[in-house]
Parts: sequence; C-alpha cells; structure tokens
Amino acid sequence: ALLAAIIGFARERGIPVVVDPKGSDYGKYRGATLLTPNRKEAEAASGIAIRDEESLRRAGARLLETADLTALVITRSEEGMSLFLRGGEVVHIPTFAREVFDVTGAGDTVLAVLGMALAGKATFADAARLANVAAGVAVGKVGTSTVSPAEIVGSLGFHHGDSDTKIKNLDVLAEIVAVEKGRGRRIVFTNGCFDLLHVGHVKYLQKAKGFGDILVLGLNSDASVRRLKGEKRPLIGEEERAHILAALDCIDYVVIFDEDTPLRLIETLRPAVLVKGGDYTPEGVVGREVVESYGGRVELVQFVDGRSTTNIIEKILNSYG
Repeated sequence: ALLAAIIGFARERGIPVVVDPKGSDYGKYRGATLLTPNRKEAEAASGIAIRDEESLRRAGARLLETADLTALVITRSEEGMSLFLRGGEVVHIPTFAREVFDVTGAGDTVLAVLGMALAGKATFADAARLANVAAGVAVGKVGTSTVSPAEIVGSLGFHHGDSDTKIKNLDVLAEIVAVEKGRGRRIVFTNGCFDLLHVGHVKYLQKAKGFGDILVLGLNSDASVRRLKGEKRPLIGEEERAHILAALDCIDYVVIFDEDTPLRLIETLRPAVLVKGGDYTPEGVVGREVVESYGGRVELVQFVDGRSTTNIIEKILNSYG
C-alpha cells in the first residue's frame, strides 16, 4: 500500500520513480518509471530463462507490461545492460569497465546515476549509458566505493568512440587531466594552427606523444589564426581542423583556444611536458617558465624538411592558378 501511494503520488506530479526490485512479484511496483533488475532477478520475475537476445527481449517486454513501466534496465554483468522502452525499442549498452576488481555496489551505482540523470532531464538512453559508465568505474575499485563526477568524466574521455569524444572545452578537459594525473599518467601538451594537415604535422605529433602518456593539443581558433597569419587564413575552419586532428591515434584530446598564445591552457592543465617545434629556442617557448616552475620540462621537435602549409599553398597556386 505504501509503495502504491508513493508511486501514484509521484506519477501524478511527473516525478520519476526508479526502483531496484526485490522478489519475483513486480506488480507491487506497478506504475513506476523504471526498474533495474539484474539478469537473475529478471528471469525470476518474468518466468523466462534468458539465454539469447530473443529470450531477453521477451523477458523485458513481459516485465514492462507486468509493472506498467515507462522503461526497464536489465543489468547483465560482463555483457553490459539492456534498456527496454514502451513501444518495443531496445538499446543494448556494452560494458564500460576496463578492469573488474569488485562488483560490490555496482547495482546501487546504476540506480543512483539513473535517478540523477533522469532528474536532470536526460533521455532514458543517455541516462542508461551514463549509469553504465559509472558502474564501470565502481567495479574497478576494491570494496564498496563511491564514484565521483570527475571519475565519470575521465572515463568518458578515455573511451574515444569518434573524434567528437576527443574535443573538449577547457573546464571539462581540466577535470579529465586531473583524473589522469591521479592515475600516474604523464600529460604532454603542444599547440598550433595545423591548417592543411600534412606529414610534417603528423610526424611532429607522433614524436610529441612519445614524451608521455596523454597528448593534449591546443588548437588556435579561426580568429586566433587570422591574427597570427593574416586574413586569408585559415583555409580549414576550426571545427574541421579539430575533427581531423582528433582522428589521429596519437592525439588524446583537442581543445580550441581563442587567445594568441596557449598560456592560459598551460597554466590550467599544468602538463609534465611542453612540446614545440625545433624552429623555437627554449627561451622563446610560451609557458616554459610555468612548466619548469613545478618540475616539468620543454621538448623541441624538428619538423620534416620541406613540409609546410605554405609550400602546399604555393604548389596549388602554381599548378592551378
């Protein structure tokens, strides 16, 4: 009676109700927004042995109907989780854990983050994906433990699904870098315009990555490039340049900056290694004093001879002008 009253009260007011169910009678949760049984619990409540995707779908559909749910998440250990929505849509989310030390509290983590995300007006799919990431962090710790926002952000950044996931604003990147430093990873920073990417750029960036574990690239914005190189540049816009660079395996993160120098980025991220081209002297590298003040160092890398954006532009003009 108490459950029915609470669920009814919340439903009338549009307040999500998320439940970690117990027992095999899910009728007592009827009208809740979302339930999060594990595979064994889902089998017991639905009466369907989950052996493959087809039986998983049938079990999910039955539980949605039995409890009159808006959504259902079945957690499936090393296979991740499956989200079932009214209307028949099913979203399978693979496990996010890199290493599993202790599964204690993983289910509670899933429930808590689902509730938080739904309270923040996330979609069910996005809420489930976020909860899956958080659970992956939780099982990577020994014993019952909490998961911090910074750890979730850091884990999201570690898994690069495509170029979008590597391009970060400075605030988010600072959180990620802090987590990576806590794991003992060495942060390398370099910057530039990288207009018309060529082999000289690629070789330079590959060498830069070799100085540490995480390579962060500060990319001059279009406005910044124009101030540095004139009104005809850049040839490639900042968003396109960022995505092209983020597609390189040697680059872990890209952050676009609008200032003439990357000093603010360097002061915020505090990299262990600051890399610049061999046409600089150590004394002329912006941010050198900042990096060396906390024990970091500057590395100069020679560019490939004869490879430059200016040469490419001249060759195009000579050939097609």
